[in-house]
This record gives sequence, C-alpha cells and structure tokens, in this order.
Amino acid sequence: QVQLVESGGGLVEAGGSLRLSCAASGRTIRMFEMGWYRQAPGKAREFVARISLSGSTNYEESGKGGVTRARDNTKNTVYLQMDSLKPADTALSYCNNLGQWGPGTQVTVSS
Repeated sequence: QVQLVESGGGLVEAGGSLRLSCAASGRTIRMFEMGWYRQAPGKAREFVARISLSGSTNYEESGKGGVTRARDNTKNTVYLQMDSLKPADTALSYCNNLGQWGPGTQVTVSS
C-alpha cells in the first residue's frame, strides 16, 4: 500500500505561485497517473489536476499552471505547479493514487 505525503503549501499573495510536492513511499508510482485535489472550508473535495505518466499536467481549470515536468520517478514524487493564485484557491490540497490520500498541505492565498 502506498503512503503519500504532500508538502509545499503556504501563504502567498494573490497572483503568486506555489509548487506542491507529493512524495510516495511503500511502492513506486511511476506506472500510475496521479491526481491532485483540494478542499476549501465548508466545501466538498474537488479535482484540480491529473499528472500523466510522462509528467505532463492536465488542469481542470485552464491557465492554472505552466508546462513543467511534474514527475520525478527517481524520487517517486509528483508535483503541482500553481500559478496566478486567487483567494478562492485557498484550500487543503491533496494528492491521490488508487484511492489513497495524503494528509494534505495547506494553500492560503491573501488578497
């Protein structure tokens, strides 16, 4: 069973960027697509992006991130680049693999 740990969250001003990490242990994730989700206070968890096997990122919301390599198989880690952040992006962000979730990392965007 895989264990996932997210990191990289923090407080950022509107318009800023963050790069989240999701480190996996217990087994390799190199053969799996990975999902990123978020949950804002009082709201349901929602899908944010999918990391493909090749390391590309498919965002639910267009224009949210750049074209960056989002997977490092040598570190068993995937990433989520988030640009043009807005206060509405404030949420606890999670990665997911086959139903397994990490504890999340908090993203807070100030206006």
